[in-house]
Amino acid sequence: MDDARRKSAVVTGAGSGIGRSVALALAASGWSVALAGRRAEPLEETAAMAASASRSDAVNVLCVPTDVTSPEAVAGLFTAARDSFGGVDLLFNNAGTFGASGVPVDELPYETWRSVVDTNLNGAFLCAQAAFRVMKEQDPRGGRIINNGSVSAHVPRPMSAAYTATKHAITGLTKSLSLDGRAYRIACGQIDIGNAATDMTQGMRTGILQADGRTAVEPVMDVADVARTVLHMAELPLEANVQFATVMATNMPYIGRG
Repeated sequence: MDDARRKSAVVTGAGSGIGRSVALALAASGWSVALAGRRAEPLEETAAMAASASRSDAVNVLCVPTDVTSPEAVAGLFTAARDSFGGVDLLFNNAGTFGASGVPVDELPYETWRSVVDTNLNGAFLCAQAAFRVMKEQDPRGGRIINNGSVSAHVPRPMSAAYTATKHAITGLTKSLSLDGRAYRIACGQIDIGNAATDMTQGMRTGILQADGRTAVEPVMDVADVARTVLHMAELPLEANVQFATVMATNMPYIGRG
């Protein structure tokens, strides 16, 4: 990492939830952060929150509306980050969607399957590929990619074929990036998150389908606990890597699920 400039990060899905929380934690720790997401307004809200929470005027946040399923848009995102910050030290590969929930696999429309795969897997690949290119070419060479997996990368919820399949695939992507990045000082790890309290997990707090057919309320955890974990992973020297971390609400039905 270049000591002549601030550490710099790209965070996808930065307009809400986990992405927003991680972006705020990075900015508060002195990172320059490129905020990526489909819509400009939520990104600008995240940027304003970073500025208002800062104790100095040195917050350096860039809003880049980005469709992660578009190779051209992703290339533009990383060009903007590199040109603005002088390089990219971290990608938090976070953009994702549950897609339709509670739909039996035999009734799942192909369009829904394809939409989830395009965002969760193809989008993650495109962002990782673009980050890899920048990190490989910059001087000094290297950087870190942290993929947002899920506890669904280990075990599924009922009727979640598309989401679960993409999150299992993210694990394979993480391992491949880790191996291929060795020669270029590019580290890659994965954080598997269970029941962080965000808009996407609102259903856990009102009742969600369990493997035995019951509907039950599940405990959640503060999303800031996820952000602190990502920040720890991000600030390790490149000679050290958290390959996989699982952060979850302590009493959620994961251990023993099913």
